[in-house]
Amino acid sequence: MSSRTIFGSADDQAGRPRPIRFGIVLLPNFTLTAFSGFVDLLRLASDDGDMSRPVRCTWTILAESRVPVRASCGIQVTPWVTFDEAGAFDYLVVVGGLLHSGPSASDATLRFIRAIAASPATIVGICTGAFALARAGVMDGYRICVSWFHYWDFVERFPALPESSLIADRLFVIDRRRITCSGGRASIDVAAAILLRHLDAGIVQKAQRILIVDDAQRGNAPQPYPPGLDPASHPKVRRAILVMEQHIGSPLALTELARRVDTSVRQLERLFIAEIGKSPNVYCRQMRVRMAAWMLTGSDRTVADIAMSCGFSDASHLGREFRKEFNEAPSAYRITRAHAHQPAEFNA
Repeated sequence: MSSRTIFGSADDQAGRPRPIRFGIVLLPNFTLTAFSGFVDLLRLASDDGDMSRPVRCTWTILAESRVPVRASCGIQVTPWVTFDEAGAFDYLVVVGGLLHSGPSASDATLRFIRAIAASPATIVGICTGAFALARAGVMDGYRICVSWFHYWDFVERFPALPESSLIADRLFVIDRRRITCSGGRASIDVAAAILLRHLDAGIVQKAQRILIVDDAQRGNAPQPYPPGLDPASHPKVRRAILVMEQHIGSPLALTELARRVDTSVRQLERLFIAEIGKSPNVYCRQMRVRMAAWMLTGSDRTVADIAMSCGFSDASHLGREFRKEFNEAPSAYRITRAHAHQPAEFNA
């Protein structure tokens, strides 16, 4: 699609270019930040001043029914129209969120995605919305951007899609009439990239400045990763670190960690040494100590309580490991750092 092109009739009766039409589907347990960031940039770019009228673009929240859709944080959004009532769109935006909490996209939602994909519209998957697009069968032959956080989940759920098509080191990917985005704050960036196809750059940049995100990122900007990891790090290493984070209070044995990421203990150790220069056990221990340091300066919890929360047997165990990392006891660290600054990220 060429720059400044709008689908369909070019002008309305008033002689103005027809608004860009966005249909937005919110999946159960969608991420509120991803949704609000995307739609707020549309709102701010759509009108002048502080009017927020749908002049340059319109947006419609739609679903199978008008039953409110619950975000992962508990806030509910009521769809404006049902799929049967929906008109034509230039972009269909599917916003996902939590993968393992409740139902995913319904059969009716998947059918609707397939129907829109057969039209001239462009399909956009934000956060785990890309999973719904893959389930609908509309991503064959396209590159797919997924968060590094969900990379291995995607591989496990869609083994027929080649791993070479997965992009987990960029904020978003535009591939012809498919756009996928890693989620979070990047939803603002992908909204800006879409609007720049149709609107003057000054309009989009003004909207970004109002949101205080005038440092908009391009799609090839790297996703944020755990401390010490390069964006090109092996996916099994990234997956192992994610599993470590999920079990920080009750660390897994190395054999179980290797099983979770479908590799051998020996291979996992080799990958960690090659990618970050430390063994999985050392990395996990440092992660837990750093979490304890953050809790010491950011909460009033006792050292014993923090020790248990971070997977140490007791306060003495935490104290021994803490001294190796910071050369002081947890209680002393709390006193000297509580009113200074938060601990820096460790250089894994």
